[in-house]
Amino acid sequence: MKANDSTIDCQTDAATGLPAEVAQLVQITRKTEDELRELERRYCSWGDTVHYLDPPKFFARCEGSYLYDRYGRPYLDLQMWYSAASFGYANRRLNAALQRQLDLLPQLACQYLHAEKIQLAAAIARLNESRFGLSGRVHFNVGGAQAIEDSLKIVRRETGKTLVFAFMGSYHGRTLGASAITSSYRYRRPYGHFSDRAHFVPFPYCFRCPYGKRRDDCGLYCVEQFARLFDSEYHSFWDAKADEGEFAAFYIEPIQGTGGYIIPPPDYFRALKRILDQRRILLVDDEIQMGFYRAGKFWAIENFGIAPDIIVFGKALTNGLNPLSGIWAREELISPAKFPPGSTHSTFSSNPLGTAIGLETLRLVAENDYETITRRKGARFLEQLRDLQRRYPKVIGDVDGMGLALRVEICAEDGYTPDRELTERIFAEGLRGDLDARGRKMGLVLDVGGYYKNVFTLAPCFDISEEEIDLAVELLEQLIRRCAPERVG
Repeated sequence: MKANDSTIDCQTDAATGLPAEVAQLVQITRKTEDELRELERRYCSWGDTVHYLDPPKFFARCEGSYLYDRYGRPYLDLQMWYSAASFGYANRRLNAALQRQLDLLPQLACQYLHAEKIQLAAAIARLNESRFGLSGRVHFNVGGAQAIEDSLKIVRRETGKTLVFAFMGSYHGRTLGASAITSSYRYRRPYGHFSDRAHFVPFPYCFRCPYGKRRDDCGLYCVEQFARLFDSEYHSFWDAKADEGEFAAFYIEPIQGTGGYIIPPPDYFRALKRILDQRRILLVDDEIQMGFYRAGKFWAIENFGIAPDIIVFGKALTNGLNPLSGIWAREELISPAKFPPGSTHSTFSSNPLGTAIGLETLRLVAENDYETITRRKGARFLEQLRDLQRRYPKVIGDVDGMGLALRVEICAEDGYTPDRELTERIFAEGLRGDLDARGRKMGLVLDVGGYYKNVFTLAPCFDISEEEIDLAVELLEQLIRRCAPERVG
């Protein structure tokens, strides 16, 4: 090309007649799965979680409660993208909201205002005022971990302190700040020392009580042990003479997500909150997985009768259609005087596509009684899972649930020792797509969590039918019988 030439010489692909670069892209989209896997091995980072399964699974389409592979075979999904697609894949109403916004205002720098952002923030703030009796404001970001980071800024700005409590088994994200309050050392180990990492407190995991107590007569012993940290200055948490401590906040998940959908005793958080209030320690509620009715209430924390100081949310707000997360905080913590312009920033925060879908999601839940829906369907699902546990006690050690957040803990023949190997085998076998689903072939999509990676955390679509619930349990039973035939006697 000449220096002053405005055209570019472009080679043409002989087979297609297209420009060579375009033809190459077209050919990539027509690759077989094996060819695509080879491209993935060569060009894609393996730093995410795809390669937990070998080989990784391909999917080509989704609708409702199902994913479909490239051959059109359905896979009943019981984890719905870690609760991000709680309202169903390809939800027509939410998809339409996205399309309308694409045609109206798809892009806007977050330094400007648009109606959907303001209306969505107002809706969440008013909802929280009605539930908790507290006025507050909403701040948006993109992903859950980024919202956690913003909450940490609010906590530090308010208290002047950098130390926080979090639970063993917690998961709050994998940015540096979020990793510091996530309990798994595996996520931090490659990146050096985290000087401000949380002090981790045992979660009330009653099936595996860290104190060896029994659920029915422990008297919330775990809360008593937390309270004892403040008994003496020599426990290093509190100076009684100054009436001051060095911890700013306690980060909680009301129901642990990645930790295995562990549900605490009903009175646990009320007892914990009394201690935090006495010591002027903020309570930050991570609702990223459990928010928007996953646990039978709009926020999972509502099940436990307390009001948090800060709520972090994301995932199901946009049904996974566009990244949007956020925080709600009490007015005293997030007013413009306390959290002025420029306190934090993300290029895509409060983006108009995400806020438009989020606003439509809130309209959707306002028009449908998801509290009743998730509780009714969850009760049906849980009843059948408990029956499965009774019939396979040498495979299933514990079953529990709240709303449509359900857990199945896979154990050895003694009913207690974690069996990670069997859990992974059941997970992989479900993705083969060859289960008998009443005369047709189908797969089952499960998610593995828990402290010992032996828990199936079930988060089905809110619109899952009763017939599909029954089918899901049938498919899970098939997997148990196929993967552990020696234990089903």
